[in-house]
Amino acid sequence: MESFFPFAETTDGITVRVSVTFLPEQSDIDGLRWFWAYHIRIENHQDTAVQLLTRHWRISDARGGLHKVDGEGVIGEQPIIQPGKSHDYVSGCPLNTPSGAMEGHFMFVGADPEAFEVRIPQFPLVTPTVES
Repeated sequence: MESFFPFAETTDGITVRVSVTFLPEQSDIDGLRWFWAYHIRIENHQDTAVQLLTRHWRISDARGGLHKVDGEGVIGEQPIIQPGKSHDYVSGCPLNTPSGAMEGHFMFVGADPEAFEVRIPQFPLVTPTVES
């Protein structure tokens, strides 16, 4: 699983795994738009169910620009993840530079009504080089 999800981090028994793919068919290099898809798997290694409430992303580009994204849930859902189970979703990120990076955190609530933060590992957004 590590090769499919090369980026992973565990916080308080919740593991967030990430894989990322450059999508040339959705990019417009002449229009200065590069696009990546990222696949997130959230694994619950706690003894009780947890619910994902919000997300916070820090997206940086190759020029040092920083874009923050905050919102409820992921792709319109606030999934409840049972013990020993996982939740997967796929989303995308456009940039106006050929490289950058993403990182952030999710806020969860579990058996304890106090919300807790789960880190999303930093992962690079890189355009593959084309050999001539």
